[in-house]
This record gives sequence, C-alpha cells and structure tokens, in this order.
Amino acid sequence: MTRPVVLSRPRSPLAVAVLVAGLAVLLQSLLVPLFAGPAADLAPRDLPVVVAGPAPAADQLAGRLTAAAPPGSFDVIRLPDGPAADRALRDREAYAALVAGPDGPTLHTVTGGSPTVAALLTQAAGALATDRPVRVVEIVPADPDDPRGAGFAAGFLPVALTSLLAGALLTLLVTSRIARLLGLVGFGLLAGVAGPLVLQGWLGVLPGDHPRNGAAIGLTALAVAATVTGLGTTLGRAGLGLGAVLVFLVGNPLSAVSAAPELLPQPWGAVGQWLPVGAGGTLLRSTAFFDGAGATTSLLVLAGYAGIGLLLTCVGRARPVLGPSGPGSDATATPDGPGRDRRSGMTAGAGG
Repeated sequence: MTRPVVLSRPRSPLAVAVLVAGLAVLLQSLLVPLFAGPAADLAPRDLPVVVAGPAPAADQLAGRLTAAAPPGSFDVIRLPDGPAADRALRDREAYAALVAGPDGPTLHTVTGGSPTVAALLTQAAGALATDRPVRVVEIVPADPDDPRGAGFAAGFLPVALTSLLAGALLTLLVTSRIARLLGLVGFGLLAGVAGPLVLQGWLGVLPGDHPRNGAAIGLTALAVAATVTGLGTTLGRAGLGLGAVLVFLVGNPLSAVSAAPELLPQPWGAVGQWLPVGAGGTLLRSTAFFDGAGATTSLLVLAGYAGIGLLLTCVGRARPVLGPSGPGSDATATPDGPGRDRRSGMTAGAGG
C-alpha cells in the first residue's frame, strides 16, 4: 500500500527573512566579543622576562619591575649576565631581558618574537629609569620592511583561510579517498612553495631561510586543510562546521599571531597554541626570526592535526555531503526509473 504524500506548507518569505536577520544578529553578537575581547584585554600575564646582572643590582631591578605592574604580570628569570640573557632570548625562552650594569639597566628586546611585547616592555622600562633613560638593544629585530609586524600577521591570516577553504572544497567536490589525500598533500606542498615566494620574495615581510619557512607554511596549510577534510569526511556537514569553528571562529582570535599568547586572558592564550592557527603562527615566527628555536611544541601540534586529519580522511566514507539528505545520503537513480521516490512509491511530478 502506497503511503500518501504529505506536502509541506511553504514558509512565508517574510518569516524566512526575519529568521535570517535574527540569526545573523545573534551570530554577530557572539563573534564580536570573541574577536574583539582578547584584543581589547591585552596585558602581560606571566610574561617571561629575564633579569640579569650582579646580585644586588639585579635584585633591585627585578623588584622594581614586578612592583611597577599588577601581580602575576611577569615571570622573572634570573641569569648571571648579558650574554646568558641574549642566549635565552634567541632560544625563545623569554621576550625581553633587563640587564643591570654600571651605567644603569639596559633593555634587550626581540621585536621579531612579538613587536607588541617589545613596544610594551620598552614603555614599561621607562618607569625603571632613575637618573638616565633605559637604553634599548635589539637582539632579534623585526624585518626592516615590516618593523611593526603588521605584515606578518596580515599575511598569515590568508594561509589559514585558504587552507580552510581547500579542506572544505575537497570534502564537497571530491568523492574518492585517494583523490582527497592526494589533493591535501599537493595543497600542502604548493602552499609551502608559494608562501615564501609571496611573503619573502614579493612583499619582503618575512626574513629567514626560504625552505624552512616554506616547510612551516606548508605544514600549517596541511594541518588546517586535513583537519577540515577529515572532519567533513567523517561527520559530513557537521564536520565542516566543526572544522570552521576550530580553525577560524575560535582558533583565529586565540592565535595571538599579532601579539603573544601571554598577553591574552588565560587560559585562552594557552588554548590558542594548541589549535592549528596559533601553532602555525608560532612555528613560522620561530623559523623566520629564531632559526627554528622554540618550535618543538608547535611542530608536534601541527603534525598531530595533519596526521589525524589524514587518518580520518582515509577511514571515513568517501561520500559527497552536498546531497539533500546530508551525510550518508543515498539518493541516487534506481531501476524504478529517473525521479522515482522510493519512500513514497510515486514518481516526482505525479499528481495526487
């Protein structure tokens, strides 16, 4: 016995318009604090800073530094002298060093590590001066063509966005697991080649070794794209949405690419470094300015995302997610004839 076809009542265009407007405003209300909140609340939070020099003078300098800021602002690392402090800065163990000397304190900065932190500490060091200004020495400078680091941060965002797009398109348009895997690997390799050509060769906002920077960009691109494709292959449309949230809606504002994780409200600064965009920004900054120092954690994080994403792409069902029934849809033509609705037993377009 054939079941009767139940015709759904069409929604009013006005009701749909009001619903879309309301949902858009709700999304906007959630995104604005997510993006603007961390940026508006930048302040040192256990920021690693070296204080170096002879014990009496260095002790006084450390005391003045911690007294000039709210409690918990700085994580003070004591080292014996200026050369030891500079080694710690080049190894990415701290963001700056105050070195006590006979002519007063000297501030050693690593603007390449974070121009925002360098500017903040340079300003804070002014309050430590007694009879003469604090001298500032650049240990790891920013790129001469990008002294404030704006080009680095702005140039990294398209890498994340295009990787997200590549992962989504591979899920939506490619139904073969092997083809998806080849597409992901090919995308990572091409991104690793094109990234340094644009950021270093064309724009000149990225210093360092081209192959090393290319490897960082390529791994970041692969990690993002593979994560999105793996989730989309496994969970369908819901997986693509989860990938977008993980990479962009949450990962981007918590990445601290333009600042430093220790400037964001905690634990969000630390959480951002365990997401692909934050780990990718840290890795690229390490390869570009520090010869790879301090890159181990971010390298492992990105490798983990890439490996898990590729694994999910392998084991998930290679199915399209654009069908009308979503993931698992099997709405294909059958021997009953084109347009045959197997659920109702009626031909599409037939009258009641």
